[in-house]
Amino acid sequence: MICPSPARNRTAYGPQAAEKPAHLLLVDDDRETRCLLGRLLQLNGFAVTTVQDGRAARQVWASGRFQLVMLDLRISGERQLELFRWLRREEDVPIVLLSASGDEAERIRSLESGADDFITKPFDPRELQARIAAVLRRSRESELGGSPARRMARTLHFAGWTVEPSRRRLLDKRGVEVPLTAGEYDLLLTLMDRPNHVMTPDRLLDMLHGRPAGPMDRTIEVAIDVAISRLRRKLNDNEPQKRIIETVRGGGYVFVAPLEPH
Repeated sequence: MICPSPARNRTAYGPQAAEKPAHLLLVDDDRETRCLLGRLLQLNGFAVTTVQDGRAARQVWASGRFQLVMLDLRISGERQLELFRWLRREEDVPIVLLSASGDEAERIRSLESGADDFITKPFDPRELQARIAAVLRRSRESELGGSPARRMARTLHFAGWTVEPSRRRLLDKRGVEVPLTAGEYDLLLTLMDRPNHVMTPDRLLDMLHGRPAGPMDRTIEVAIDVAISRLRRKLNDNEPQKRIIETVRGGGYVFVAPLEPH
């Protein structure tokens, strides 16, 4: 099989060709998968650059702005987590992880680490296209101002805590940053966007990942439950009379702390 070079991969086809297509970076060390998936994405209107490993991804990164990265968990030559973190440091680009493994623990770890979506091979081409489109849509909404909490003033205050949306930071009452994973931070801000409203796991999944829950999404619901527990520990949310995030049995979660925008 002859696989198009990265330069040729940037030609767009399909219904989006009339407008500037989203530029995707596909990192997968399986040559056949790169070629087939790259061509499929092109035919659906995306511009695509394909590379085989982390080293090649770093080399092409400066050649053009990418709107989304598709990263196979089993790439060779560099640990996937190292490349994932490097991409996050370079730019807040959406990252969709691909894996041939259906391991639930792997899915949970990936989503907790801040991946925008996790897709298990083999996948339905229509589902793949829909999920990529959903991730890109959320990314564009974020760039345009995003959700209410993200559009508010530089800082938000609640229960002695400070959130800086523009810098994606959580500070305690002394001004010391409390480290959050990308997934934990997005979950916190999503809850803050709907204060005093019950957010079901399905609703959180829809808001965080741009799609309703499916029959295989129990794993993501578990990841949300775990992230809620970790958020509570980091927020010292252990006093019932001063609760920040409440659990509604059989319902979901509610952000109940008064917001004080400044």
